[in-house]
Amino acid sequence: MELENYSVVSEFILLGLTKSPNLQIFFFLGFSMVYIGIVLGNLLILITVTFDSCLHTPMYFLLANLSLIDMILGSFATPKMIVDFLREHKTISWWGCFSQMFFMHILGGSEMMLLVAMAIDRYVAICKPLHYVTIMNHRVLLGLVLTSYAVGFVHSSSQMAFMLNLPFCGPNTVDSFFCDLPLVIKLACRDTYVLQLLIIADSGLLSLICFVLLLFSYTIIIYSVRHRTTGGSSKALSTLSAHIMVVTLFFAPCVFIYVWPCSRYSVDKILSVFYTIFTPLLNPIIYTLRNQEVKAAIKKIHNRQINSKHNL
Repeated sequence: MELENYSVVSEFILLGLTKSPNLQIFFFLGFSMVYIGIVLGNLLILITVTFDSCLHTPMYFLLANLSLIDMILGSFATPKMIVDFLREHKTISWWGCFSQMFFMHILGGSEMMLLVAMAIDRYVAICKPLHYVTIMNHRVLLGLVLTSYAVGFVHSSSQMAFMLNLPFCGPNTVDSFFCDLPLVIKLACRDTYVLQLLIIADSGLLSLICFVLLLFSYTIIIYSVRHRTTGGSSKALSTLSAHIMVVTLFFAPCVFIYVWPCSRYSVDKILSVFYTIFTPLLNPIIYTLRNQEVKAAIKKIHNRQINSKHNL
């Protein structure tokens, strides 16, 4: 049966973050600058890793993929949210809403698995340094990245499969700035209690598995680093601290939104903003400020550009 035969809702109304006109102007200016920071920050890492041969290593290849995901994650809903601050009626089509939910979960699932891949890379580099080049070869590296994207795609497709055959014929107001799956599914014109549990279980299970793997990996790595007396320990700890900060920033909102789904809508809004906007902004800041190699590569590319201009 075709979707149009039983779904009479053709668009959804997004309530956004606030109804105050003054706050909407403030948020428009603030989030516009944040979004520019997301794009420029992650693009800077992508360009730096691509054009500096010293960064052509497994760790920075994974970091470049993380920046790519973060740039898209920060773009699937933020531009519309910014434009909606200037609109009185904030609406989104059914398929636009479906697309937002699909990209939210494919990017979220992929980033979770990519963080696990980065933890594996650090484990091999720190705990098995003599075998690092052999273990983290091009085939393994490509396999980890493709697996991350594949898991994200399967996770998102399984979530969206629950949505396709749901009838939407009544209320169409979503109390958020984008179409979040747990909020949209409650608007269906039938009992969705079991589906809500399945969706929460799906997202929660993926989050829990990835978090446990990361916790296990970093525990072993920290234990290994603490029992070393070589000078490389401080560098390893600095790199690890950046990874752990990114993992914490990413998984903390997931725990509250999906593993602890009974939190209030106001709390969920704040966490959704943090998860979809501030995490993609903070990741490049963390990796550039705490990584001497990335800062040196950026400076090298900058000096190269200045010298090329002088030679013209």
